[in-house]
Formats: sequence, C-alpha cells, structure tokens
Amino acid sequence: MGFLFDTQNNGGGGVGGNCAVGALRTLARRKQVDSAHTKSSSSSGSGHHQLAKALTVPHLIAIGVGSTIGAGVYILVGTVAREHAGPALTFSFLIAGIAAALSAFCYAELASRCPSAGSAYHYSYICVGEGVAWLIGWALILEYTIGGSAVARGVSPNLAMLFGGPSSLPSFLARQTIPGIGVVVDPCAAILVLVVTGLLCVGIKESTFVQGIVTAANICAMIFVIIAGGYLGFKTGWPGYDLPTGYFPFGADGMLAGASTVFFAYIGFDSVASTAEEVKNPQRDLPMGIGFALSICCTLYMLVSAVIVGLVPYYAMDPDTPISSAFSSHGIQWAAYIVTIGACTALCSTLMGSILPQPRILMAMARDGLLPSFFSEVNKKTQVPVKSTITTGILAALLAFFMDVEQLSGMVSVGTLLAFTMVAVSVLILRYVPPDEVPLPPSFQEAIDSVSMRLSNSPGNVDLENAKVYAATSEGTVPVIANKDSTIEYPLLEKAAGQLSFLMNEGNRRKIAGWAIMFTCVGVLILTSAASSVRLYSLLRFTLCGIGGTLLLSGLILLTWIDQDDARHSFGHTGGFICPFVPLLPIACILINVYLLINLGAATWTRVSIWLAIGALVYLFYGRKHSSLQDAVYVPAAHVDEIYGTSNSLLS
Repeated sequence: MGFLFDTQNNGGGGVGGNCAVGALRTLARRKQVDSAHTKSSSSSGSGHHQLAKALTVPHLIAIGVGSTIGAGVYILVGTVAREHAGPALTFSFLIAGIAAALSAFCYAELASRCPSAGSAYHYSYICVGEGVAWLIGWALILEYTIGGSAVARGVSPNLAMLFGGPSSLPSFLARQTIPGIGVVVDPCAAILVLVVTGLLCVGIKESTFVQGIVTAANICAMIFVIIAGGYLGFKTGWPGYDLPTGYFPFGADGMLAGASTVFFAYIGFDSVASTAEEVKNPQRDLPMGIGFALSICCTLYMLVSAVIVGLVPYYAMDPDTPISSAFSSHGIQWAAYIVTIGACTALCSTLMGSILPQPRILMAMARDGLLPSFFSEVNKKTQVPVKSTITTGILAALLAFFMDVEQLSGMVSVGTLLAFTMVAVSVLILRYVPPDEVPLPPSFQEAIDSVSMRLSNSPGNVDLENAKVYAATSEGTVPVIANKDSTIEYPLLEKAAGQLSFLMNEGNRRKIAGWAIMFTCVGVLILTSAASSVRLYSLLRFTLCGIGGTLLLSGLILLTWIDQDDARHSFGHTGGFICPFVPLLPIACILINVYLLINLGAATWTRVSIWLAIGALVYLFYGRKHSSLQDAVYVPAAHVDEIYGTSNSLLS
C-alpha cells in the first residue's frame, strides 16, 4: 500500500497558528533507534569513530555497584534510624530497593532495545520527543556535575581522619580559607577529580578495571562491618533490638519515610545504562549488569543496617559516624580505620561513576545536533569521547575546588527522578504506541521517491471501483468500503477489506492507548501534588486526590483492557530483556518517582528552575536550529529497510 512522507520542517516560516504548530512539532519530533544502518551512515558521514565495545557483565557490575554504594551509607544509617525508622531500618532499605527495582526493570528493557550512549536522554528522544529529551539530558548534566563535585569535596575530611585528624593532611591538599572573601577551597577534591578524568580518558576498559578494584576494597570493608558486627551482636545479645518501644518505634509511617530517604542510595544504575554502546552483548549483559548490581547493593545495605541498629539502640546512634561509633561503644577503636578506608574507597568509586556518564550524554546530544559537534568527537586511539571527558572534568574540578556544593545536593535528585519517570513513560509508549514513523536524512530522498513510486504502482493500490474498495494513496485518502451490505465475491478483495478494517481498528486502539497514557500521567501529577500539599484546604485537597486517583485508575484500566501493539516485537534490537507486569509496573514506577519529585522542596525546585530556564534558552537559540532532525523525512517504519536497500543500490 502507498505511504506518506513528511519533512516536518520547522524553519520558522508562517505566522500565528503555523508558528505554534511548527514549534510543537519541533518538540515532538522523535529520532530513530540506532541500528547497523544508522551507525554505518553516521560514522561514514561525520568521520567520528564509534566507542569501544569492551564491557562485559563483571565490568557493568563494577560500574553499577561502584556508582551506587557511596559514602552515604556510612552516614545514612544513623540519620534515618534516629529520625525515621528505628530498628526497622532494614525494611526501609528493602522497600526502597524494591521501588528502585521498578525503575531498573524499565531501564533494562530500554537499554537492551536501544543500546546507545545517553541512557534516559536517548530513550526519551526515541519514544517521547525532542523537547522532553532535551529536558532530561540537560537535567542529567546538572546531576552528574554537582554530584561529582559533592563527592569529591567529601574525600579530604575522610583522608584527614585516616591520617590522624582534621589538620593531618599536607598544606597543599588541606582545605584553606581565602582571606577577605571567606571561600573555602579544597585542593584535594580538585586534584582527585582531575586524576579520575585522566583515568577515564585512557579507555573505558582500563578505567572500569580500576573502578572494580576500588569497589572491591569498599565491599571488603562492608563485609568486615557485617561479620565483625554480627559477632559482636551475638556476643552482646543485640542490645539495639531489645527495646520497650518494639521493632517499629515510629510506626509504619516512619518506616516508609525512611524508605523515601534511603531510596536515593540506589540511584547509581543509570551509569550502567549510559555505557550501553560500549557493551559487547548489550541484549544479554545490560539487564544482567543492572540486576546483579542492584541486588548486591540491596543485600549489602540491608545486612549493614541490620547489624548496626542491633549493636546500638537507635536513639543512641551517632548521626555523623554511626558505624565507627557503634564499634567504639564495644571497645573496638581500631575498627574506625577500616570504616574510614571503606568510606574513602566508596567516595572514589562513586566519583568515577559520577563523571563517567556525563561525557557520553554530551556526546549523544552533540551527535543529534543539539550541542556543538566538539562534544561528539571520539578519540581514535582510546575510543572514548576525550574532549567531552576533559571538559566535564575541568568543570567538576573547578566546582569542587571553589564551591561548597552540599547545599545544592538536592538538585542531583531532580535529574535522576526525572530520568526514572521518563524511562517508565517510554516503556508504556514502546508497548502501546511505538513510533510508526522513522526519520531519514534528506540524502535518502531519491531512494524514498523510488520506493514510493514502486509501492504506488503495486496492484494493492489500484482503485477497485467495481468492488467499492479504495486503498490509501499518497494524497492521504482514507480506505473505505462504500456499501457495507454489498457482497464481495472475490477472496483476495475480501482479504484486503479485512486488512483495511483491521487498520482502522488499530488506529483507534493507538488513539485510546495514547489518551490512556496521558490520563495516567496527569492523574499521577494531580494525585501526588494534592497528597503532598498538607497546607491545602482539606476539602479541596481530597477533591483533587479523588480527581487524580480517578484519572490514574482510568488510565490503568484502559491500558490493561486493550491489547499491546504488535509492533513492539520488532521495535529496536530484539532478543533482550522484557519488562514484566506492564502496565502496572511502569505506572507504579511513575507514581513513586513523581511523589519523590514533588517532595524535594521549594528551594531545590527554585534552583533547578534556573538551570532548566538556561537550558530552554540554549535549546531555543541553538539546539532547535541545529537538530539532525531539522530537515528529516519521516517514512513508515515498515519500509525503512527497503529504503536503505534501495539507497545502497543507487549508490553502487
């Protein structure tokens, strides 16, 4: 059957409504999943080299565990136990791990189907649109920059404690206060960032090997805490659990509040997805790497928390050094050195996990034309984006040297939660309304015209007047059957009529699915906003909760009732992980992440809004005009391979 082509040109022509429509179409345009066709054509046309295919499951586990288990666990257990969960801290880590697993399932499917650099930015660009993809990419840049700087600033105090005290570091590494302006500079943090940057420039396999060694040292320190602490607990009778208030001193609400707090201790597996293009067998290795890393982290968190809250009553725990003080209370002072070593190695490993993804996100955005091509260049020898890595390292080193970024640490969570939310939405789109059009560059116009002419002249597109059946043409004629009571005497025409009827029903199904996904997202936003607004008038609050819950349940019921799109089986790279319990699991993921986003606080959102506004200006004046989809020709996905084959024939 014939098919339509759309150039989606958004050059700014026209006035009034045409400009508005063009702007909306610009934000909604979607790119193609990277395949052998697109990679070969892009590499030959741009002259850039591909990233090295060097990573396997052990490398991915090292990246995932190293990026996830930071020094926060050495502090988080004390704060959350004292203020929220009490001895039920272990269950808080379990619930948070289950919530993180929902996002991990969604990441695993998209990473195996779309194994290219950019993680959530890449998935959003394929499934949702350019505007949302830019928002996610820009937010992730902020997340990794501030996150890496904050981690680096935490190294020097731990090193000082390791060598005897706050003033034990050499003067050229110790923190200094600049007279007159009161700025505290941290040379140790800046030097460490630059060292990690240089290591990442050497090669992905080499840097991952070093991260694996550092991560192994951190895990050994945690295993020591578990074994030695378990021995002390059995020897002393677990005094932390022998409390008159019981196992849940703050109730179930406190345990859930603790789960919300420790949820951010699991957000490192996005770094695994960002290396998808460098994995040897992404369909198999990426889901395994994400799953194993998350399982290891959850197990270690639960065991450490179970031991520590059993050694010391929760109300007597030191919020700053809970693990070392727990051992000190039982007369084991030397254990503090092992805990401090674990904290230092955890910081170094997390720093590598924070700096590693950002150059790849910059590279992916530059490949798509949304950032200057400077960031998309891959070094021929090391096969890593060296220029992007150096730029990222210098910026992070400057922030770590001059700024105390702890007050900005809440901004790190915004990028992560936005990414988690859009990944879950992308899974719903992939299953129910996968893109049925593919953008091709204008250089394929001759091949497109050739295929279009060939399909237009095929017998299936002939106007069969006697049978009262009209097929789709390039002018957009809708297939209809003029007389529904007439008898079709020819089997082939009867089959064609059935196919046309199916297409009509399929179009309706896609519309229903699209509206259901929109109802679900709007319902989640209304429900979580109203539930979090405790100062809102109670009647209005309950009304909004009812409206949001109704929209959410309506979307869930509709998506459960209708069939998923058959095109999902051929979307992207097949043979990888399939997310279970769709649509329930992605919708639960959206609900959890949006709730956490809403509760980050007004100050955090004010700072993030400034960064997002800057990003909107950058996109408006550069990204929108230089996008690789600016002059793209959109064709039905079913004919893409035929067009590529025709193009190769014309070139030869």
